[in-house]
Amino acid sequence: MVEPLFVPRSEHAISRRDIDPDALKVLYRLKQHDHVAYLVGGSVRDLLLGKHPKDYDIGTSAHPYEVKRLFRNCWIIGRRFRLAHVRFPPNKVIEVATFRKKAEAGEMPMPDATAMTETEHRLLHRDNTFGTPEEDAFRRDFTINALFYDIETFSIIDYVGGMEDLRARVLRSIGDPNERFLEDPVRMLRAVVLAERLDFTIDRQSLDAIARRGAEITKASPARMLEEYYKILRSGSSERIFRRLAQVGLLQHISPELVDPPHTVWESLEELDEYRSRFTTAPDTLTNPVLIGSLLVPLGLLVRRRRRHDEADEEAQIPEGRESRRRPPKPPRLALGMLPIARGDVEHLRHILTLQSRLGELPPSSRVQRSIMHRPTFAEAMTWMDIHGQHPEVVQHWRGARADAGAEIVPEQRPRRRRRRRRGPRPPSTAPHE
Repeated sequence: MVEPLFVPRSEHAISRRDIDPDALKVLYRLKQHDHVAYLVGGSVRDLLLGKHPKDYDIGTSAHPYEVKRLFRNCWIIGRRFRLAHVRFPPNKVIEVATFRKKAEAGEMPMPDATAMTETEHRLLHRDNTFGTPEEDAFRRDFTINALFYDIETFSIIDYVGGMEDLRARVLRSIGDPNERFLEDPVRMLRAVVLAERLDFTIDRQSLDAIARRGAEITKASPARMLEEYYKILRSGSSERIFRRLAQVGLLQHISPELVDPPHTVWESLEELDEYRSRFTTAPDTLTNPVLIGSLLVPLGLLVRRRRRHDEADEEAQIPEGRESRRRPPKPPRLALGMLPIARGDVEHLRHILTLQSRLGELPPSSRVQRSIMHRPTFAEAMTWMDIHGQHPEVVQHWRGARADAGAEIVPEQRPRRRRRRRRGPRPPSTAPHE
C-alpha cells in the first residue's frame, strides 16, 4: 500500500474552468451516485502544462454497465477490456474506464504457452482485471500519465512521483522499463514521441532499456504501429520525432528506409509540421493518404503502374481460351519497412498526385474547373498542394473558386466495385445421351 501525495488546489494550476463541461457532467454524475471518479491520464498532464487536452479520460470505481445505466448516451466498447463511451454532440466522446490492475503472470492464460519464448511470455495478453485507483496508477506507462484530478477536493492525487517528474520535465517509466517494454514494446515508441512532443528528457534507465530491447518492437502488431505513425504525422512535431526515433535505434527495426533518408524526407515533414501548426487540433484535411504520402513520395516508394504494353505482352503469353478467366494480377503490397500500407490509401494517394498538374494549369476554363472540383479527391489534392506544392497563388485561386461554387459542388462518389461470386465446378450432366 503506497501513501499517495495529495497536491491541494493552491499548489497546482488546474481550474474547473479549463475542463470540458461535458467531462465535468460525467464526473459529477458518477460522484452523485457514490462512485469514485477522477480525471486521469494525458488530460491531467496537459492541463498542468497549460495545454488544451485533445480528449478527456475518466477513471472510476463504477463498472462499465453501471456507467451505462447512468447515461442514456453511453455505448460499451472493447473486447479485451470493456470501456464506456459517453457521447455528446456533435462528435465528442468522453471515455470512462473502470480502475484496473496489472494482471499477474498466473492470471494471464496464453495459447500454446509451452511453445513461447521467455520474451513472449512477458507480453501482455490480457489486462482486464478491475482494481483500485492505486493499482490503476501503477499499471500505467509513465509517471506523468498516472496523475488523477479529484473534482470533489480539487486536488491532484499522485501515487508514482509524477508531479516531481512533471516539474523536472522528465519522462520516466513506472517500474522497471526493461520489464514494462517487454510487456508492451510500443511503449518504447510512445516514450520517444511523448518526450519530443512535450520537450521532455527521457530518463537514463528508460533510454538504456530502449537500446537493449529495441528489437522487441517487431513483435508489435503492424496495424497498431502504422496507427502510431499516423498519430506522429498529425502531431505537428513529426520531423523532430522521426529524427529522434532514428537516433535511439527504433527506426532500424520498424522502417529502415527512414534511418538515413534523403534530405527531401525531412523537408517534407517540415512542410507537414508547418501546415499542422496553423491549427489548434489536427484538422480533418490530414487524411491517411496525405499523411503517409508525405513519407512515401520523398522516399520514392510510390512506383508507377506498369505500362499498358507490358500488360499486353503478358496477355500474349496466355494460352488460347483462357482470356475470359484471366484476372489482372494484384500489384505487390506497398510497405514502409514492417508496416504494410492499405492498397486503398495508396490508390487514393495516386489520384491526389495525378490531380496536382491539373490544379496548376491556370486559368482553367469554367468547364474544366467544375470538372476538377467534382473529383472525389479534390479536397485532399488541395491539401497536398497547400502543404507540398509551394504555389500559394494556385491554392488561393482554387479556394476562391470553391467558395464561389458553394453548395453547387458535390464531389462524385466512386461506385463500389462488386466482388464477383466464385462458383464451384459445374456438376456433371445427368441428362441421357442420345
